[in-house]
Amino acid sequence: MRFKLSYKIFATLTLTSLLVVALMVGLIRFYVARNFADYVNRSLLGRYSQVADALAAEYQTHKGWQVLKENPCRWQEILRAGLPQKDFDPGNRPPRAPDLENKGFSGRAQDRPSPEPSRRVQRLARRLALFDADKQHIAGGRARVAHDGYTLQAITIDGQAVAWLGLHKKEHLANPLAAGFLSQQSHLLYIIGGGILLLTAVVAFLLSRHLLAPVDKLMAGTQALMSRRFDARIEVESKDELGQLAADFNTMAQTLESYERMRRQWISDIAHELRTPLSVLRGEIEALRDGVRKVNRDTLNSLLAEARHLSKIVNDLHELSLADAGALSIKKMPVDPAAVLKETLGHFKQRFAEHQIRIENNLENHPPSAIIGDADRLRQLFSNLVENTLRYADAPGILKIGQEYTANRWILFFEDSGPGVPEDALDHLFDRLYRVDRSRSRTQGGSGLGLSICKSIVNALGGEIRATNGNLGGLRIEVELPHTG
Repeated sequence: MRFKLSYKIFATLTLTSLLVVALMVGLIRFYVARNFADYVNRSLLGRYSQVADALAAEYQTHKGWQVLKENPCRWQEILRAGLPQKDFDPGNRPPRAPDLENKGFSGRAQDRPSPEPSRRVQRLARRLALFDADKQHIAGGRARVAHDGYTLQAITIDGQAVAWLGLHKKEHLANPLAAGFLSQQSHLLYIIGGGILLLTAVVAFLLSRHLLAPVDKLMAGTQALMSRRFDARIEVESKDELGQLAADFNTMAQTLESYERMRRQWISDIAHELRTPLSVLRGEIEALRDGVRKVNRDTLNSLLAEARHLSKIVNDLHELSLADAGALSIKKMPVDPAAVLKETLGHFKQRFAEHQIRIENNLENHPPSAIIGDADRLRQLFSNLVENTLRYADAPGILKIGQEYTANRWILFFEDSGPGVPEDALDHLFDRLYRVDRSRSRTQGGSGLGLSICKSIVNALGGEIRATNGNLGGLRIEVELPHTG
């Protein structure tokens, strides 16, 4: 059987409270009964303060306890003399306690008559006991019971304990009043424990619902994401861990929504990019089949150009898929980027002349600098940046190439003479299939994948690439790579 998390939390808190309350009630009941018995024993012992006074007088008269040890009957005589009047049976009450010193009370049984001790005195004689200063048994009580079994009261003379009067402890009180008091206290403890347990159960129920409310929202949001509803959001109402989890969920949902939007745009753009050259190829082939056009060099060159364009789009898409998978081939080794750039510019010399774009290359005025990179990937990077200038820079124009150095970074920039790019488009230039002006022809605009591949290459080399509007009125692209000095 599957239990909801709220039930588990409620059961855990309730059972924990039950155990705590049961343990608390049990301990309180145990210690109340134990301490109450000790309290009763001390109260009873306090009633026999006259016995303690009589024993102190006995000690002073005979300078010790030797007489009491030699004459066991003396113990009951002292008890009769010191006990309260109500502790004697009716008709067997002794006269008032004599002054042991002034009336010459010698302590021997033949010096004065002694009435028959009452049964209560006999019982008290067995329960009361006398111990010396070292808590060794002298008289009364039960000789086999150590002093630990008695509630003790010191008998002092001149501030010094000379003996201990002990009352045998009763662990279980037989007094109806005492038993009733303990029963009443136990009943009250049960009521308080039950009330605490009930209150805890209510609080546990409310707390479990409060704690799991964000979890329920997270579950609903997760199910929405599973249904591809990426616009789902969770209201963040707290600043604790659950609130942070809800905020992270919203960030994740927003990211997924953005990726889903990019995916749809990506599919649409790829379909558009592939549809155009395929349509041209289809039209050319149909024209050749119907005899509208003749098979000649110009026709074959047109077909070859469209096939190359399709091949380039497919190759670019393959490069981007490798970059996304982290499998873009990079052979890192010391490379002179200025030499690679010079070689690349040589391949585009004729095209620059045809577009009337003059190159200002300032790298040759600086000493060579080595970076850890891949010469082939750098050649691909520089080629795409040059192609971007040839497509979009107006003729006649200028392409300025320069470099800057920081502590451990090498910055290469390409800046053309225009036209520039709107500020709101600068952050999207490196997005796949992005065009500033979507109405431009495919011949001018290319596939929109070149700068995306540039970004993938730079990132794979551990660098950064960014675009700004330059001082010449056109676009400035900066490539920042780590160098070895």
